[in-house]
Amino acid sequence: MTPRESTPSTLNDLDDATRALVRLSAVVTAGDERQVRDELARSTPNIPSDWVEELLLQTYLFAGFPRALNAMREWRRLGRAAPAGVDATPDVVAWHRAGEATCHAVYGSMYERLRENIRALHPLLDEWMITEGYGKVLSRAALDLPRRELCIVAACAAAGQDRQLHSHLHGAVNVGVAPAVIDRALEAIAEVIDAARAHAARMLWARVRGK
Repeated sequence: MTPRESTPSTLNDLDDATRALVRLSAVVTAGDERQVRDELARSTPNIPSDWVEELLLQTYLFAGFPRALNAMREWRRLGRAAPAGVDATPDVVAWHRAGEATCHAVYGSMYERLRENIRALHPLLDEWMITEGYGKVLSRAALDLPRRELCIVAACAAAGQDRQLHSHLHGAVNVGVAPAVIDRALEAIAEVIDAARAHAARMLWARVRGK
């Protein structure tokens, strides 16, 4: 893994490729096998392959290994070969350092409180969140952090995980996603997720944006 070194770019427009990526995140998280297969076939010609790879890799954090494996299988069936020569050597120190930086970027002034709260649940959950989640996975350089956060928003909305959705709506803003882009992303995923969940996500975003 090459960790992200520079300050994340801002995202001021929901271009077609990002819109398709966000929709795909929602479908991979909550859709059935046919829906995942159809969305991959429909949307991925419009998305850079590296973005799709990164989305499917990070899916295990938010939807579990079974969904990540099944989605990756459907992606490979579309003729996309697995990358060769990947260095999978663990570098826990680098992952931890990158994870702290990425998590701090997402949570901003709430970072220390988050760490305290997660440690109170279990110290290992805190360590895994930083090293495994924000470090090994979300600090990978192949997909920028603003787009990753939009995909996490989509996944949390699709799964009905409102507590995490609340955090990552704030997180998307913190890493440079324009509020208008979040508006459009929520409109995009409303086309592919349960109507009640789409409505709940819009209402939660209205409260976050109003603060």
